[in-house]
Amino acid sequence: MTSKSPLGTILGLGSHSGTHHWWMHRVTSIALALLGPWFVITLLRLPDYHYATVHAALARPMNAVLTALFMITVAHHSSAGISVIIEDYVPSKSKKFAALIVTQFVHWLLAAYAVLSVLKVALGSAA
Repeated sequence: MTSKSPLGTILGLGSHSGTHHWWMHRVTSIALALLGPWFVITLLRLPDYHYATVHAALARPMNAVLTALFMITVAHHSSAGISVIIEDYVPSKSKKFAALIVTQFVHWLLAAYAVLSVLKVALGSAA
């Protein structure tokens, strides 16, 4: 599926990645609409939030996988939203480029940290 017109294709004009960006934002929105309530309900069902309790919950593979997916999806969705804001409101091309690089790096660093944290708790021993 392409968003280019036939003339735009010939001339090399038209949207190159805007449609993909828009679709990915919608897909992550749907994923968050499903994963968000699951995550909140899972947290609310815990009797307490001590390490041993959270470890027991995340020791179940489905919970660990869904929590990691939730963290990755939050990071991707947030990154896409912040990128749109930067692209729309930062007038300087060099500042825009720098801001986009920094926000991408920060979002993926936080996603990696979150997934590694989930894995550490899920695979660690109960205290």
